[in-house]
Amino acid sequence: MILYRPVDTAELELIRQSNYKSFPPRLPEQPIFYPVLNHEYACEIAGKWNTKTADRKGYVTEFEVDDEYIKYFEIHTVGAKHHQEFWIPAEELQNFNSHIIGIIKVTDKFQEVNI
Repeated sequence: MILYRPVDTAELELIRQSNYKSFPPRLPEQPIFYPVLNHEYACEIAGKWNTKTADRKGYVTEFEVDDEYIKYFEIHTVGAKHHQEFWIPAEELQNFNSHIIGIIKVTDKFQEVNI
């Protein structure tokens, strides 16, 4: 299954350090990892939320996860019909990463501009 993950610059740097093969561990205040199911939703998050970080940049990553593995997780709709995501417990993230097929690709970049 193809999934997307909106990230900020700091998270993208950690992904780069893994040679684009894994997502970094969650912070203590982040109990879940939430990859999203569609590009449109990922772009909304990256463009509207991730651009609020210090450098005002947000990115969309795309990656593939083994279908047999991901079917064990429930899809959550968290707003509009296209706001769908998986909730992966933080303690499951290392195992999740081992089910990524290929590399994590950056597909989009957003930057908030001050006028």
